[in-house]
Amino acid sequence: MANRLVYMPVLFAASLFYIISSYSSISVMFATFKIVSSDNVFSASRTASVSTAAARNLRYLLYDVNPPEGFNLRRDVYIRMASLVKTLRKDGDDWVLVLPPWGRLYHWQSPNIYQIRIPWGEFFSLTSLHANVPIIEYEEFIAENGGPFIDQVLVLQNYAEGWTDGKWEEKVDERPCIEKLMYSKDKQGYYRGWFWGYEDTRAQTVKCISAQGHASIMAPVLQKNITVTSVMLDRAETLLHDHYAGKDYWDTRRSMVFAKHLRVIGDDFRANYLNSTDEEDHTVYSEDWTRMKAKLGSAKGGPYLGVHLRRKDFIWGHREDVPTLKGAVKKIRSLMKKHKLDYVFVATDAYSEEVRELKEILPQMVRFEPSAEDLDLLKDGGVAIIDQWICAHARYFIGTSVSTFSFRIHEEREILGFNPKTTYNRFCGDTEKECEQPTHWKIVY
Repeated sequence: MANRLVYMPVLFAASLFYIISSYSSISVMFATFKIVSSDNVFSASRTASVSTAAARNLRYLLYDVNPPEGFNLRRDVYIRMASLVKTLRKDGDDWVLVLPPWGRLYHWQSPNIYQIRIPWGEFFSLTSLHANVPIIEYEEFIAENGGPFIDQVLVLQNYAEGWTDGKWEEKVDERPCIEKLMYSKDKQGYYRGWFWGYEDTRAQTVKCISAQGHASIMAPVLQKNITVTSVMLDRAETLLHDHYAGKDYWDTRRSMVFAKHLRVIGDDFRANYLNSTDEEDHTVYSEDWTRMKAKLGSAKGGPYLGVHLRRKDFIWGHREDVPTLKGAVKKIRSLMKKHKLDYVFVATDAYSEEVRELKEILPQMVRFEPSAEDLDLLKDGGVAIIDQWICAHARYFIGTSVSTFSFRIHEEREILGFNPKTTYNRFCGDTEKECEQPTHWKIVY
């Protein structure tokens, strides 16, 4: 039986952005942009590394997520890890959160585009993130740490036996790995793995940990059971939010400001094709998120309907709460008529055949469609952010049931100050008898 681990309740760089210089012509309504403890289970890894000896109090927390998880769920996990770092730092420990590079995600399927080892600065403002919790990019960690070495990897997992007697309780234990490890030893005895596409990265030790609880449940483990400088939590989505929808949650969420070059592209698109500007729409944005406190209902939004229509894997599972294309178009037309809107901006992961069908039956549809050259610069993640930014500024928004893409738009609109009735809406399935709408999670300052 494994030992029970200790448990108790419980700027660097500014974002590099591209200057937008010119735009190419587009076909009607479809844009192609041109942009320039005592003895315990962890005692095996107690040898101080060079960086530990040089700065014993400075420690790094790295993390990763289950490979199939998408862009927007990973953004949610970041909030959990930021909360954990805040808990660790409350006791005076100098912990820094290392941002896991982006890449090789399920929805990022554009061909001939290099989409691994992408730093967070390409998608988010590092200055804004750092104002909430100390963060560094992974390559900065390599430089500070003296090389691509991680002292310890803890692979988080659920308990094989589930809840004991059907009762849920917070607990952490070292346990045998339930699934086959995605790490293997090399000839030198180091562990190799995916590590965000960095082939030279290696870990000294890898262990499996069964964890059941909120993110802060790991704080005593990291503080009392582990003395190494760098620790990586793999499968970090296993941990729950410490303060979901509370002030700490919203502070971190508000700090996740999109990179300026992506916001500028989205704003220019709104102005050129949707007759939408911040001044007219009452959505003036502050570069300093700590000073932005929009009054609920103060935002008017641009004169268009914003839509997120999730397809692909959602329809493969034959979900009853996802409409057919015709069902979605029927609802879209109804909303446009009700709110007297001439255009609808659609963000969708639909296959090209379905997009063509949408264009035929919904000529008022507007989409952001970058050229191949611009897509290479923006990458799929950048396009997704621009789609979300445009949807976030619409007069009225409707999304897809249980989609994290839609959830992130809800939050963005909450930050901008939209009336909840114009935000928390979803499509109903064609045969749904009861169509429950999304919950309004009110922003907390």
